[in-house]
Amino acid sequence: MAGSTFGTAFRLTTFGESHGGGLGVIVDGCPSGLFLTEEMVQEYLDRRAPGKRSFATTRKEGDRVRILSGVFEGRTEGTPVAMLVENTDARSGDYSALAHVFRPGHADYTYTEKYGFRDYRGGGRSSGRETLGRVAGGAVAACFLKELGITVTAYTLSIGEVKCDPASFDMAERDRNDLAMPDKGAAAKAGEYLKALQEKGDSAGGIIECVIRSLPAGLGEPVFDKLDAELSKAMLSIGAVKGFEAGDGFRAAENTGSANNDGFYISEGQVKKSTNHSGGVLGGISDGSEVIFRVAVKPTPSVSLPQKTVNDEGEETELIIGGRHDSVIVPRAVVVAECMAAAVTADMLLRNMGARLKDIRRFYGC
Repeated sequence: MAGSTFGTAFRLTTFGESHGGGLGVIVDGCPSGLFLTEEMVQEYLDRRAPGKRSFATTRKEGDRVRILSGVFEGRTEGTPVAMLVENTDARSGDYSALAHVFRPGHADYTYTEKYGFRDYRGGGRSSGRETLGRVAGGAVAACFLKELGITVTAYTLSIGEVKCDPASFDMAERDRNDLAMPDKGAAAKAGEYLKALQEKGDSAGGIIECVIRSLPAGLGEPVFDKLDAELSKAMLSIGAVKGFEAGDGFRAAENTGSANNDGFYISEGQVKKSTNHSGGVLGGISDGSEVIFRVAVKPTPSVSLPQKTVNDEGEETELIIGGRHDSVIVPRAVVVAECMAAAVTADMLLRNMGARLKDIRRFYGC
């Protein structure tokens, strides 16, 4: 299977299936000398682990990570960092009834058309569990960024039509409620909304917002590999994500040029912007302000309501999906978006080191 590697200078290659022996990632391009432990990676994995949120699947996986290579005495060696998480609570029997039926909203049909057969046990590589490797790899990127004073923070902005109020934001609250919302009141309302959907056997989607802070100006390539283009690719590669916007996004289409432009001014000898409609990116290159983007996450396709579908014999049928599933994907996807954004940022930082001849001369003492 092609397409399991992401990045240029900082690369993630994920492997494994939802109901296979395990899943993992190989991180290539991480500089040597970075302090890295399994506990540091585990902190991120715990945020996406199943069975720990009210509206998540009840699948009980510890998702304990093992670092297999690339780290010696707590420091990265500059060689590939390989990490593995074993599957311990896969119930493949839950999916036996789906062996010959295409689930609506899933990749069952398209996988069969591409490969001629598919792993029906939880979706194989198309399962949301594939994101485990992304989170482990992105955790390494996040640790690298922290050394440079750069932070990446994602959170649930909305679930269904329940949206957080920016005036009530408390980032500490994000880690206190099951929905990863930085607004306690909105989290309570969203919880009631999800309970009503659960009783009906239905699911919900939502929006994740992510902010990258303290990023220097000048990161990103001006043509195909724009910073926002790379972020968009990273986000849209997450299975449940159906939309991406940076800064004002689609609202910019309703604005005028004079209102949409961000004015510049000088503060303490530095170029600053009076507003941030651009979301921290101009011409595909970071402008030194906060990089802000949002992603739209679709409702969980596995619902217990009857759905019309077809089987692999071309016959129409009706399907009721059993097993253990999230009623909303958004809260567990927050850390996935955060880690993929960290991976993009780390990649762009390393790629940018050769942009200026004077910087190369300085590095080599020429």
